[in-house]
Formats: sequence, structure tokens, C-alpha cells
Amino acid sequence: MGYMALYRKWRPSDFDEVKGQDAIVQTLRNQIIYNRIGHAYLFCGTRGTGKTSIAKLFAKAVNCEHPVNGNPCNACPSCQAINNQSSLDVLEIDAASNNGVENIRDIREQVQYSPVEGRYKVYIIDEVHMLSSGAFNALLKTLEEPPSYVIFILATTEKHKIPVTILSRCQKYDFKRISVDTITNHLVSLMEKEKVDADEKALRYIARAADGSMRDALSLLDQCIAFYLGQTLTYDNVLEVLGTADTSVFSALLRNILNHDSIAALDIIDSMITEGRELSQFLSDFLWYLRNLLILKDQEGAEESLDMSKETIAALKEECSMVDTIALLRYIRLLSELSNQIRTATQKRVLLEVGFIKLCRPEMESDTESLSERIRQLEDKIAQGIPMIPANGPGNAGMITSNGTFAYDPYTGQPLGTSGAAGAGTAGMVNGTGNSAVSGAFRQGTEGQISPEEALEKRFSPAEASDLKEIASHWNDIVNQTSMPMQQFLRAARVAVADSSTILQLVFTNNDLAKEYFEREHHKNLDLLSELVAEQTGKVVTFECTSSTHQPTEQSNYIDLSKIHQTVIFE
Repeated sequence: MGYMALYRKWRPSDFDEVKGQDAIVQTLRNQIIYNRIGHAYLFCGTRGTGKTSIAKLFAKAVNCEHPVNGNPCNACPSCQAINNQSSLDVLEIDAASNNGVENIRDIREQVQYSPVEGRYKVYIIDEVHMLSSGAFNALLKTLEEPPSYVIFILATTEKHKIPVTILSRCQKYDFKRISVDTITNHLVSLMEKEKVDADEKALRYIARAADGSMRDALSLLDQCIAFYLGQTLTYDNVLEVLGTADTSVFSALLRNILNHDSIAALDIIDSMITEGRELSQFLSDFLWYLRNLLILKDQEGAEESLDMSKETIAALKEECSMVDTIALLRYIRLLSELSNQIRTATQKRVLLEVGFIKLCRPEMESDTESLSERIRQLEDKIAQGIPMIPANGPGNAGMITSNGTFAYDPYTGQPLGTSGAAGAGTAGMVNGTGNSAVSGAFRQGTEGQISPEEALEKRFSPAEASDLKEIASHWNDIVNQTSMPMQQFLRAARVAVADSSTILQLVFTNNDLAKEYFEREHHKNLDLLSELVAEQTGKVVTFECTSSTHQPTEQSNYIDLSKIHQTVIFE
């Protein structure tokens, strides 16, 4: 006989060998012992949890000639026939391929005949939720009043799809997912019987990857043994076969996200792809890593509920102090959405890389969690002490200390609700109690405030004609960094500049709506655009809006920089 898969070879032969479903096993054994056998059972639960195996054991036990404490003897002719799949009294039907009314009518005709060998005729209908509505109706009457020698066992992974009229006529048993410890112990025992050397850490990882399914665990173990046949099955071997990564990789990836280092994060993703890791599994494992980190951070005594080694938990605790709960929730939300999208995506790598760039750059999003992350970043800078914009006048300077609150917008230089101390030329400082001692030039109100343009010029130098050419050559990259709806309106414009001008023209063709977007509210959006460009390029650019029909009269002196794909030298 050829090789038999582990999940078939080690299918339980009696109730004592069933793992992880103790309550259901005990109930069924008691029914056999005390002769309280029902006529219809519904086994519900996720895949690989033992529904079909227990159904076959129950069919074997009710027909056994010499049952022992509710267990089949596996020696009588009835047990032997069922083990060899030659019994005429136990019929297993796949409802996925036999889901029509005619199939159920065949069953209704067969139940009229008594068992051939045993006491009961058992019908095991697998994936019963696949039956058509007509087939359910045909089954209903037989299920309600079957002959005394007939037992129906319905198995399904989707109980909610079964009509209530069927559910109400069955004894329902919900099969729970099997714990990691139970699966691990079973795998260790099987490896001893198979005489295969395997590290317990490797078997434990397989058990965790099986997600509560014993059959999945045995299939994964079969795959790993075949790949390293004749060798000791190690933890690293399992990671390589299953295409997954170690927790150290996830730790490094999280630290890169916290440091906003998107390049390093993309390098890790590239190395995972080079090593042949499956991206969906990699993303799922990283989500699980973040979930464990969240539980460990917010729940007291959560160490016992996490299936991890002491070393891994110690490393997680170190990272708990580095990451905020709101940031963790944002990471989990984004990655959960990405996990759903990546299943059907054709460009999985691109989608994954974009997702991790968003994690590293919360300013790309405007949701509450991203705004909270941006505020946290500002608070970190405040704790470190960042220089403020000095007021007009010599010797004025400001600094935000670690325990204070900042008094000025670091981008515009405008005061944020504080009153200034009198006297020009004094130093402004926010002290440890949160009270501000501010230069008199920064008095609250309109007097003494500096405009956003002046604030930008103090931080960045004005753009010359040669700078405008360089900015325009990377214009698409600049536009991509802006947020909606500004990005949408910028794509409707082209940029142009005169030979010796220091003004960058936004030329709109047949799009007055986009032009009005930048001109309304006293050019507020143009000021914002100038600030964004200055942050990216280090140069203050003055923008003007015009339409293609109202460009300057000396049109020949203007160059459409968006059409140029080579170096231009201004003289």
C-alpha cells in the first residue's frame, strides 16, 4: 500500500483518541451507555475539529456488538466493516455534490429498509448547508419521523445557512477550536510513533499556524517532514517551508514604523519576498504580533493568556513602552483593511508597500487615529525641546521645555492663546509649570503677529529662477505628497515660469473650479501650497493662478516646465 497522509493514518479509532472535544465525546458516550440515542444530530464547527471523525465513531459505537464503556471494540464484524468502509449500514454523503431533491428522495426510499448487519442505519451528510431549499424540504419529513433504526448525523461549517425547521429537529453540538497545547501534545506523540525527530518549538509553531484545526496541523506537519525528510525538523525549517517569519523580523519592522523609517520597512518586505515568504501569511502573522502587543500593554496579567515563550514576552514588554495604544489600534486597523484587500489583489507587493508607507507616515491620513499619532509625534518633539520662531527684533528667542505646553505654531509662528511678557528683546520660554514667559513682540491679538509668509521666509530662503526649474522637474512628486482635494485640483494645472521670474504660474485650462479653489478665501490654499512646497524643497515659492486664455502677453518668455524632460539652464 502507498503512503497515507498523517491525518488519515492517525484518524481516531475510538473516543479515547479524540482530542479537544471532551464535552461532546462524553455526552455521546453516555447516550450509548444508557441507550438514549437520538435520531438526528447536527455537528457544527470550523474545519478539522473532528466532526466527521466523531460521526463515524458514533456510527461504529451504536452498531458495535461488544461496546466497552461507550467505545467501539474495533474487533466485531460490524466494526471491521465500518473501518474498511464496506458497511452497508453506514452511508456517508457529500452534500456539496449531492445537493438536489432527487438525492434526498433516494435517501427517503432507502430508509424503508432495515439495517443489513448492525442495529442502526446511519446517514452521515457532510457539508449539509450546501443542500438546496428543495432538498431541505424533502429531508424535513424524513428527519421529523424516521424509522426507529435510522440515525441522521448532519455536519456543517456554516450552521447559519441551515433552515430553522431542520435545526429544531436535531441535537446540536458545537465543536470548538482545539487549543494550541492540545495540538502540540498530539503532534509530539505522533512524532514519537512515526520515529521522526522534531523540535517541540517547531511543532508548537505548526499548532499555532493550524488555527485550532487538528487536520490542518497534521497536513502542515506532513508537508514539513516531506521537505526535510530524514532530518531533524527544526523551528527554522518550519518557517522556511510555511513561508513565514520569526518574531524578530516583526520586532524590527515595528521599530522601523515607530521611527517613521519607511525605507527600512520596505527593505524588510523586500527581503521577505526574496526569501519566498507568502505575503498574505506574513501580513497575518504581523497582525497577530501587534494583537499580542496590544493585549500585553493594556491587560494586567495577560502573560498567561499569550501562547509565547518567556523570552518573547520579555521582548514584547520592552516594545510596550515604545508604542502608544492609539497608534497600535491604528496599525491594526490599517493592516486589517490591507489583509482583506490583498487576498484578491493582482499586485500584492505594491499594495503591501503602500500600506506600510501609510503606517510610517500618519500625515497621509486624516482619520482620528492618524491625527492622534501626529499629535503624539509633536508631543515627543516638545519633550525633547524644539526651537520656536523668534519674534521681530534682536535677541528674541523661544524654547519649549519638556514639561511645558508650546505657545506658538511651529509652522506659522503665530501665538496659540498665550499672553506675552512686556519688553522687547527679551527671551521667551515656556516653563515647567505650563506658564509662558513670552517676548513682548508676540502679544496676543493682531499686534505683533507675523504672517505665514514671513514665518516661512524666516525658516526657508526664497526660491530663485533656477530653483523653480528644479522644483518643476519634480512637480509630480510634490503633488503626490499633498492631500485631497488639493491633489485633485493640482493635477488639473500645469506649471510655467518666465526666464527671470521668481513666480511659479499654475496654469488651468478649462477648469475654473480648480482655479477658484486656490484663489478663494484670500488665497488661503495658495499659502498652504507654498508652505507644503517649502517643507519638501526648502525654498519659499510664490504661486500665481492663471487660465490658459489669460497668460501674460509676453508668452514667448514663459516656459512650460511640465513639458521639459531635460536639464534647463537659466542665464
